[in-house]
Amino acid sequence: MTGQDRAVRIAAIADLHLRAGQAGRFRSAFLGLAEADVLLLGGDLTNGGTPAEIDVLTKEVAGLPVPVVAVLGNHDHDEGLGDQMSARLSAVGVTVLDGDSVVLHTPAGRLGIAGLMGGGGGFPGTAGEPPAPGPLYEYEVERRRRGPLDAERLRAALAGLDSDVRVALTHFAPITGTLVGEPEAIYPSLGSQEMATAIDASDVHLAVHGHAHAGTEEGTTPGGVPVRNVAFPVLRRPYAVYALPALGWRNE
Repeated sequence: MTGQDRAVRIAAIADLHLRAGQAGRFRSAFLGLAEADVLLLGGDLTNGGTPAEIDVLTKEVAGLPVPVVAVLGNHDHDEGLGDQMSARLSAVGVTVLDGDSVVLHTPAGRLGIAGLMGGGGGFPGTAGEPPAPGPLYEYEVERRRRGPLDAERLRAALAGLDSDVRVALTHFAPITGTLVGEPEAIYPSLGSQEMATAIDASDVHLAVHGHAHAGTEEGTTPGGVPVRNVAFPVLRRPYAVYALPALGWRNE
């Protein structure tokens, strides 16, 4: 089979929320990923970013049969150990993106992935509640501010890709379509329209995110880019595989 005939196959999952005592929860499924060209991890890989959870995570994803590319999620930073988690993941061969990109060579061509956590900020035309006063007020304000700022970083990372297929990997959502099922009042905490604008400006073939546990798997940006919410509570399976042929689009 030639590269022109073969699709790039992308396995993806987010929101593993691994805890101490959950070693091996996804391991056997990940080890069976020979049919995919890459495994994307869309953040909230641990439940709270503790050292014990980082240990579980790194053992879960070490030595897999396909390249692994990840972004961190908000809960991965709960203990302020995001840099340590990224370093530990890098040490076992995982590429962790934070406003940058990577190009992988597959039998079907060059697969470019740009990624970062992203943030909130909301979506014009939808309802949303302002951050509530209390101990998490400043955290929530920062999370909503980050979405538009990270959108510009994502745009720059995508613009720098030289590849046949381009994928945007974030933790927060770029559209409301994959948030359906969540209360509309919390949409500003779940994603940002500016990220979709960046994706639509960058000739992207697929956008992948997590974070919205009660959301919907499938959606589309205003510009027609397929978006998939791969949070584990949404997929209810260890990963989904999406095929990106040279022409057309389908998922398996």
